Order: sequence, then structure tokens, then C-alpha cells
Amino acid sequence: MLPGSPEFLVAAHRLEQLPADEGGEVAFAGRSNSGKSTALNAICASRGLARTSKTPGRTQQLVVFALAPGSRLVDMPGYGYARVSERMRRHWGQALGDYLIGRRSLRGIILIADIRRGLGSGDRQLVALCASVGRPVHVLLTKADKLGRGRGLTAQRALQAEFPGVGFQLFSGRTGTGVEQARERITAWLLEGIKKGPGV
Repeated sequence: MLPGSPEFLVAAHRLEQLPADEGGEVAFAGRSNSGKSTALNAICASRGLARTSKTPGRTQQLVVFALAPGSRLVDMPGYGYARVSERMRRHWGQALGDYLIGRRSLRGIILIADIRRGLGSGDRQLVALCASVGRPVHVLLTKADKLGRGRGLTAQRALQAEFPGVGFQLFSGRTGTGVEQARERITAWLLEGIKKGPGV
């Protein structure tokens, strides 16, 4: 289980609007139509925590949810969706890069990727950036229920071989596949942040 029940804290358009940079945060990232909001809701056992929509790209701020004291989840804006304006794309490209590189309380990234599509160019750029600054990444291969288990495991193994420093798992918000495993990974990161204390 996660350390505490998630509650909306703030939707930040600029990094200075985020909570104090202390304790531990885990951020959710991914392409706009990868099932990020569905995964976040499933992991938090709350249907309405993150907005789900048939229109990709609705999350255009850093949406922060508080858990236990000193622990937070952050829903990052989805990337790769054409209807986001070029000005907004440039803003978030810079802001998210600064967040991933400079946020001291950020303990890890949960990357959401549709298992049927694998990792796209945006996903690969994020993984490379995180590797360059020592940010751990754990990938949820969502919509695993759309494939048979054998095909899903084959896809997972292929990606694991290509990215040996990254964690991969099968996930389905609809069936619950992999939900508890994802919670355990997130909780371990957050507890690490609490143990390290403020500003570390």
C-alpha cells in the first residue's frame, strides 16, 4: 500500500509553485495517450484522482498529490500530442527538463508506455535524461490486457534487454495486473525520501 491516502495539493504551471523541495516525490510521466491517468487512479485506488479523458493531453500542469507527511505523487503533463500549442510545448520542454534535473526530492519516475507501441521517441529521451542525472525509472507497460500474457512477457523482455538499467513490468488499470507491484516500487522510493529527511 502507498504511505497515506492521496489528496490534491496543487496544480503548478511553474516550478516555483511546487511544494517545498523536501521529503520524497515520485513523478508519473508518459505520452498523452498512454493511459497515465488511468494508471495513477488504479495505483491510488481512486477513480477520480487524475482526470481521464478521450481527448489526450488534458494534463498541462504539474499536478501534485500529497500522501503521508513528506511524500507526494506528481502527475506530469503528457507529451507527444499534436494539439498542444508550440508555445506550451516549448514551455513544458524546458520546465520538465529543469524539474527532472534539479528537483532534489524527486526519488524516481514512473514512465507509462502502451505495451502495444513500446517506447516512443519522447519516452526514450526521458529515459536518457534520467540516466544522465541518475534518476531511476520504472516503466509500466500499460494495456497489457490487450495482449496475451505470452506476447506481453516477450515485449517486456525485449525492452528490458534494450534498457538494462530500467525496470519494466506488465500493467493494466482495467484488470488490476501489476497494480500492487507498482505500489511497492513507489512506496520504496517514497520511504527512501522520508528517511533522508528535509532538503536531501
